[in-house]
Amino acid sequence: MNGSAPAVSPLGMFERYLSLWVFLAILAGIALGLVAPGAVGLLAGLEYASVNLVVAVLIWAMIYPMMVGVDFASVRGIGRKPKGLIVTLVVNWLVKPFTMAALAVLFFEYLYAGWLSGAEADQYIAGLILLGAAPCTAMVFVWSQLTRGDPAYTLVQVSVNDLVMIVAFAPIVALLLGVTDIVVPWETLLLSVILYVVIPLVAGAFTRRRVIAVHGGDEASVDAFTARLKPWSIIGLLATVVLLFAFQARTIVSNPLLIVLIAIPIIIQSYGIFAIAYGAAKAWKIPHDIAAPCALIGTSNFFELAVAVAIGLFGLSSGAALATVVGVLVEVPVMLSLVAYANRTRSSFPAG
Repeated sequence: MNGSAPAVSPLGMFERYLSLWVFLAILAGIALGLVAPGAVGLLAGLEYASVNLVVAVLIWAMIYPMMVGVDFASVRGIGRKPKGLIVTLVVNWLVKPFTMAALAVLFFEYLYAGWLSGAEADQYIAGLILLGAAPCTAMVFVWSQLTRGDPAYTLVQVSVNDLVMIVAFAPIVALLLGVTDIVVPWETLLLSVILYVVIPLVAGAFTRRRVIAVHGGDEASVDAFTARLKPWSIIGLLATVVLLFAFQARTIVSNPLLIVLIAIPIIIQSYGIFAIAYGAAKAWKIPHDIAAPCALIGTSNFFELAVAVAIGLFGLSSGAALATVVGVLVEVPVMLSLVAYANRTRSSFPAG
């Protein structure tokens, strides 16, 4: 991906072909799921409150280097530049859930009407609504890092987004599904925030202080330290892709056409939401290191929460649960394409 890292980065060539490595990881994951279903099932069972602990560790490895780069002095000054935060909140909570619901109804009640029964269509619509109402928490840090986003600002965007999610997720889902008995899996929501934000943030802050202290107060040493960690961050991303696709290998192979039908509105929604947020950030002259992450937060999904609610409301084998899983499958390739586009268009935004 051109521009995804400085020219001096030892991972420049590797990152340039990151989409290829992810594609190979997808194939490896599907093969692993088919060849060793027992081992994959064992790994899939290592979860608590619908959060897979192995995937959590890998995501932690991905976002830890970025948390080391968070300068808390700059966090205090974010209130003086609220534009990126405003774009994030408006797109995530006033646009994304409703456009996803509209696309789901358009495709499954009208465009796919001759292929699916009404009951099946309702299930898939419900799953897509759950995806649309759950903006991302963890992987945003990875996408932000790949676009050289401002780590402090990204942290604030994600943290504020999580606070809004606690009060807004259930009412929005209840409104769009037309029901009032939405049970939010609070354990999943809170555990994800602790695993993906709190723990790596505390570890990153401690590491940053130690690195600076060891180098006699030289803050530039933090950049060198995080550069050494970057290979492990990429390895964590690829390992996560392998596991996610291994977990769903049989579903992908047994229902290829259905997977494609569900994926089409999700992909349209992803590119559409990115265009809205990225375009608004450009029109508002938001610096690229804030604009790229704020557009990517809304585009990515909090799939753990969406899957957990779908299973709780409709059951493990339901169409709603399958729709949320398809969201997981298409997310990484789509997000990598958007990261590449954001990096190519960096020069059209103001400098940070």
